[in-house]
Amino acid sequence: MAKQDKTFNQNVEYITQEEMSYNDKKNRKRIRFPIWVKLLIIISTIILLSLSTIIYITTSLFKNDNIVRIKENNIVLTDILSLKIQSDLFNTIKNLKFIAEDLKEGNGESAKKDVQSEKDILTIGIYKEENKTLKPIFYIFSDEDLNGIRLENIDEIIKNNEINYLKSFSGSTILYNSSPDFRFPVLGISFPYSDINGEKTIVLAHIKLEPLLNAFRHIGIATNFLVDDEGNILAHPDSDEVIRRSSYRDLEIIQSMMKSKIDNGEKRYLNQKDGKYYLGSFKKLNFTGGGVVSTVLEEKAFEEVYNIQRRNIYIMIIVLSAAILIVYIFAKTITQPVLGLVVASSEIEKGNYDINLKVESQDEIGILTQSFNSMSRGLDEREKMKTALSKFTNKEIAEMALKGEIKLGGERKYCAIFFSDIRSFTSISEKLEPEEVVEFLNQYMTEMVKCVNETNGTVDKFIGDAIMATWGAIKQLKENETECAINASLLMRKALMKFNEGRGGYKKPIIKIGCGINSGYVISGQIGSDERLEYTVIGDSVNLASRVESLNKPFGSDILITEESYQRVKNIYKVEKMQTIKVKGKSEPQTIYAVLGRNDDPKCVRSMEELRDLLDIEYTPPSPSKKNSGNEDEKEVKYEILE
Repeated sequence: MAKQDKTFNQNVEYITQEEMSYNDKKNRKRIRFPIWVKLLIIISTIILLSLSTIIYITTSLFKNDNIVRIKENNIVLTDILSLKIQSDLFNTIKNLKFIAEDLKEGNGESAKKDVQSEKDILTIGIYKEENKTLKPIFYIFSDEDLNGIRLENIDEIIKNNEINYLKSFSGSTILYNSSPDFRFPVLGISFPYSDINGEKTIVLAHIKLEPLLNAFRHIGIATNFLVDDEGNILAHPDSDEVIRRSSYRDLEIIQSMMKSKIDNGEKRYLNQKDGKYYLGSFKKLNFTGGGVVSTVLEEKAFEEVYNIQRRNIYIMIIVLSAAILIVYIFAKTITQPVLGLVVASSEIEKGNYDINLKVESQDEIGILTQSFNSMSRGLDEREKMKTALSKFTNKEIAEMALKGEIKLGGERKYCAIFFSDIRSFTSISEKLEPEEVVEFLNQYMTEMVKCVNETNGTVDKFIGDAIMATWGAIKQLKENETECAINASLLMRKALMKFNEGRGGYKKPIIKIGCGINSGYVISGQIGSDERLEYTVIGDSVNLASRVESLNKPFGSDILITEESYQRVKNIYKVEKMQTIKVKGKSEPQTIYAVLGRNDDPKCVRSMEELRDLLDIEYTPPSPSKKNSGNEDEKEVKYEILE
């Protein structure tokens, strides 16, 4: 009821004044003033005389009953847990003995397989005592990663704690919390073993505590934990307590367990650390020191008692105002779900689709609420799918795909096409490990793609180290698409200079790129099959842009544009005309231009020589009529320098 009232009050601001007035009028019509006043007078007289006595009696009886039940539950719980722990430890010791037998008989491979199959065993060895120290006779380690601890450090860990394990030579089974040494929950366990060559030996192993910890997860309001014979934590619902190897020796319940001559008991005690009283019980383990302890915070145990007491007082108040509340509650059972739908609709409008309204009834409003939940889940899934798709393709394409607007085929569009790749990428990648190549490419691509996105471009695809992008292919731009493409290239030039700061050397070579831009008509659309489509552009203009990009190396440039692109931006950029070329697929010679910078940029370089010095580009003037494939491994001739 309190939760409903809170939600109702929070939702009041979404109701209009007209709606509030309507609800008030409706409530007034349901109230019969003479009747509810008379009922209130009669009922209040009876309740005021009787409820105070009833509240006192029921609270006292329930509190006493609670104490008895909690004590009984704690004792039963510790008995059950102790039996389970003893059973688990017995089985563990039994398995360790089998492995120890294999070690003793020299069957190391069999022991190794047993350790791997058990999964929870980290180390196991047979040790003898020599000058009050442990000396290994046989030992074996798990191949599992021990949280960064090298195997050669295990001996040091054992040596630091050997004073505890030496007790096993006197016939005791020792449990020791080794979690601080391993930095994750680990139990050290040692027990007597058979004589070897006339010497007493013990088996010492380290096992994962996680299976044991599962038995101590919070059960109801009780906190259960396992301690050793010195009061140190072996298992606890809080893993941090285990890893710290916290000491609970100062708790009265632990001291009672240590002093007790019987194996179980219970006690109400004061915890000096928090100043609160607890109801605790314990059960000692039979074959090793320590025991299982179960505690309940007293105020938590009596919480329901106090809740009942408060509820009884509320009942008295509710009964005294029953006539008003009945009408109010009845109206609220109808308006509350509607108000929830109004609030949820507002959240949907804000773009918050992660909404799941509680279905309060099985009537029409309940069905409407279920439908609303289904709608919000559908919208949420659609938004998640849109976000996921935008990471693998362009955002606009993702939206088109979700709307079902993508079909096989394309349309003719005028756009700017851009290609870039990394100079000498093959030689760079040969010097790096595959993982380093991927990391380097991801860093490089991230910076370059930002430049494309900032200029309203669309990354068409990544081809190894190369990037293909378009402007105006998916949607028409308000700006000059060719200018946007060249601006992106100039941003890449600056971004690459910054990217290269601090680079240089075997693992971090200086990166140089070449960019080629052409403008023209292409076929833009989905290419592929009905099952697998790829949004891209194809056409002669695309091929020319690719050819132009490969000319950066012989011309000693970083950004080249075609004659078509130049004519669209000739008054915007400072360029330098390059030698005439003839490219594969074009019958006419082509004129290309190297972009130096924008005319309105005061820092624009004045010549190709200055640009090459700035970018540290090595340049050897190409000979006329020189043919080149753009790739020495290819036999196909892609371009020919004519003059």
